Amino acid sequence: MNESGSTPAVAITHAARVVYPGSGISKGDVAAYYAAVARWMLPELANRPLSLLRCPDGVGAGCFFQKHHANALGEHVQAISLREKDGVVDDYLYVRDLAGVLDLVQMNTLEFHPWGAQVDRPDAPDRLVFDLDPAPGVPWPAVVLAARRIRARLRETGLQGFVRTSGGKGLHVVVPFRRGPDWEAAKRFCEALAEAMAARYPQDYIATASKARRKGRIFIDWLRNTRGATSVCNWSLRARAGAPVAMPLRWEELARVESGAAFDMRKALRRAAALKRDPWEGVATLRQSLPKP
Repeated sequence: MNESGSTPAVAITHAARVVYPGSGISKGDVAAYYAAVARWMLPELANRPLSLLRCPDGVGAGCFFQKHHANALGEHVQAISLREKDGVVDDYLYVRDLAGVLDLVQMNTLEFHPWGAQVDRPDAPDRLVFDLDPAPGVPWPAVVLAARRIRARLRETGLQGFVRTSGGKGLHVVVPFRRGPDWEAAKRFCEALAEAMAARYPQDYIATASKARRKGRIFIDWLRNTRGATSVCNWSLRARAGAPVAMPLRWEELARVESGAAFDMRKALRRAAALKRDPWEGVATLRQSLPKP
C-alpha cells in the first residue's frame, strides 16, 4: 500500500495467466500477494539496487535474471548509475515503494534480490548474508544447528544476527551493521567467519564453493557479500514449484520450521495477516559495528 493506505493503481495485464502451474497461482495472485506483504517486505527491499528473476511464461519456462534498468519496466521503477567491474557505467534498477514492486510484477518478476547496500551509498554495505547451502542428504536439523552456531559465533564478535528461510534448501543468517566498512572489509570478515566455522567443524561445514568436497556438508556461502552480489529478499516468492517464500523468522520460531521451503505463498499470506510485529523487529535501528576479522 502507499502512504494513504490504499493499493497504488498499477495495471496488471493478463492477471488470470497461471504462473505457478502446479499450484494454480496466477500473475494477479502474485501482485495481490506482494501488495499484502508490502508492509513487512519493503523495509529490506526499498532503495537498494536490485536483481530480478523474471518469468514471462511462468515458472519453469525460461526465467532470467535482470539487474539493469529499462524504461519498459514501468514509471515507478528507478534507475541508479553504477560502475561495473570493467569500468563501464550502467543504470541499475531499484524501487522506492509498492508501486515500483507492482510495476515489476507487471513485467513478470517473481523474485527480488537486493544488494547489501543502499542506493545513496552503494559502496558502503550495511548487510551481510551467510547462506547455508546443504549438500543432498544433509538432514534439516543440521542446517538449523549451523544457523545457531553462526549466531553464537557472531555473538562472540559482538554482533546480532537474524534468520530467514531461503525458500529453498537452506537458511540465511543476516547481519545488519553501521555503514562505514567497504565491500572488501565486509568480504574479509565473512570469509574469516566462514573459514573459522569450517576449521572448527570440518566434518560439518565447508567454506569453499567446491561440489566435489561438499558431500555430506553444508556450504557456508559468504560470497554474496561483495559489490554487486545479491541475496533474496524477505517475503520474496521463489520461482520454484509450490511458490515457496523466503521468510524472516524470530530465532525462537526456528525449532518449529521443518524446511527452508516451509512457507508457501498461502502460508505467507496468513502469516502476514496475523503478524503484530516484524519478526526482525529492531533490525533497522540496530547500531552495531562490524569488527575487523
